[in-house]
This record gives sequence, structure tokens and C-alpha cells, in this order.
Amino acid sequence: MGMGIFGIGHGFFTLLFAAIFVVPCWKIMVKAGYDGWWALLALVPLVNLVALWVFAFSDWPTERKAITHTPESSTS
Repeated sequence: MGMGIFGIGHGFFTLLFAAIFVVPCWKIMVKAGYDGWWALLALVPLVNLVALWVFAFSDWPTERKAITHTPESSTS
């Protein structure tokens, strides 16, 4: 017969959902200064919530660069 409830349509919608969810997370991670692969944590139940809280309240690499990089004052 078939594969039951897990057919081609189910696989397609699973991949579509993963892409819709992971791609924006990837972009956010890259803009925050992290490796984009961290976005795959968004697909793991409960781990995604812990990662969200850790990333939200930690110092991002881009913030650290902005704090340590102070423009030099120009003297003429």
C-alpha cells in the first residue's frame, strides 16, 4: 500500500517547515556574530528554548567588538 501517514507530502511539509524556521534563525545568528550552524538547535525540542534564553542574555560577539572598538579621536 503506501507509507501510511508519512508520505511524500509529509516529508515535503516537514522540510518546508524546517527551512522556514531555520533560515531566519541562521541569519540572526550570523548577524549576532555566532556561527550559523547554531540555528539548527531551533529544530530540537526543549533545547531550542534553552538556547533561546542563553543567546538572549549572553554577550554577543558583535556587541563585544563594538565595545572594545572605540574610534580614535582625531587631533589636528
